[in-house]
Amino acid sequence: MSETLAAAVARDWGLRLGDPYPPGAAGYVVRAQLADGTSAVLKLQHSHREDEQEADALERWDGDGAVRLLRRDDQRHALLLERCEPGSPLSGAADDPLGVLIGLLPRLWKDATGFHTLADEVAHWSLRGETGELARELAATQGELVLVHQDLHGDNVLAAEREPWLVIDPKPLAAEREFAIAPIVRSFELGRSRRDALYRLDRLCAELGLDRERARGWTIVQTTAWTSGSDYVEEHRETVEWLR
Repeated sequence: MSETLAAAVARDWGLRLGDPYPPGAAGYVVRAQLADGTSAVLKLQHSHREDEQEADALERWDGDGAVRLLRRDDQRHALLLERCEPGSPLSGAADDPLGVLIGLLPRLWKDATGFHTLADEVAHWSLRGETGELARELAATQGELVLVHQDLHGDNVLAAEREPWLVIDPKPLAAEREFAIAPIVRSFELGRSRRDALYRLDRLCAELGLDRERARGWTIVQTTAWTSGSDYVEEHRETVEWLR
């Protein structure tokens, strides 16, 4: 089905398709080439609450630290994206991956008007029984809301040509800045130990001027919520225990 839909979109958009990327949670993703020879990526999204506004986030960033959105078809959940070459993930191809993320984060914190809010997400998690009083307390006392990528881990930043590193696969929310570092703190791709997680928390908060206790609380809350149905249950539970 995905290949058939990709072929239909490619025909409509005048694309030549290449090899698909390995299957993943983000959807069906295949290399593409525009009529003028420009390299691109065609992505057919899996319909999911968290990536519902992915195209909107990419448009808001407009290539500032993130891949450019070249075209969208909301009915078919199709995105045509700038291709990152060589495309190596940050987690395995940078001397100081945390430093790269610290440089990228403020560029992503754009105006969040029109995006789903973290408060709504917390209410959704609570309905599913995944979070408790800490989540509700943090949600009710947030600072300024900005656009954040709630899945910004070490494998969602790729080596590119236009910039050294570009962010991909946004799962956007309007949230306070302290929430934005939660996926990085638990990013076991950047080191899987209590010492590694606390180092990430401390350095991110110190260099970005964030409230450490709120950031720690949000990491516990979101990691707990994302444990259900995850492929990384053990890793998530470890992170929560280390931060408690």
